[in-house]
Amino acid sequence: MMTIAGDALSPSDAIAGDGDQALAVRASAGDREAFARLLERHYDTIHRIAWRWCGDGTEADDIAQDVAVKLGRAISGWRAEASFPSWLYRIVLNTVRDRQRARASERRRVEAYAVQKLVDAQGGGGADDDPAARLWSAVGSLPDRQRDAVLLVHGEGLSHDEAAGVMGVSEGTVSFHIHEAKKKLRTMMQASEDELS
Repeated sequence: MMTIAGDALSPSDAIAGDGDQALAVRASAGDREAFARLLERHYDTIHRIAWRWCGDGTEADDIAQDVAVKLGRAISGWRAEASFPSWLYRIVLNTVRDRQRARASERRRVEAYAVQKLVDAQGGGGADDDPAARLWSAVGSLPDRQRDAVLLVHGEGLSHDEAAGVMGVSEGTVSFHIHEAKKKLRTMMQASEDELS
């Protein structure tokens, strides 16, 4: 017997339904229509998460496509006991991390900084004009676990417990990462304010 949103469902009920869990059960059994509906239902979320992690629309498009491919390959291994959204978050996070490792992230940051400074010098404005953009940019430079915790809790609105499930750590560890991230972000944002003054 499976439970979906607190209701006990038999496997045949899960196959007949159209909630995420039911669609995932059907997709894991090879139902292409169910897989297509799941992907359609979650594609914008996948893209949004990818964009928050990388901060670049084109890169987010590529990551979302990579996630779609990985999801297609991995759905047969999904277990009905697992929350589909948490499982999907893990796939997105792992895809982002794989992509970051594959690229020379330091080189990209230096190039992006140079481009931004060029745009600013030409009067095009930029992230320095928008405190929220500066904050999300600072979040992107946090250590991986701190960045993940902040983006899952504050960017995606997950509880500490839900974020812990996605990250594969305890709720207390998520709270610790958030606490440490806030300290670093305060310092980074203050330094940014000082530079703008």
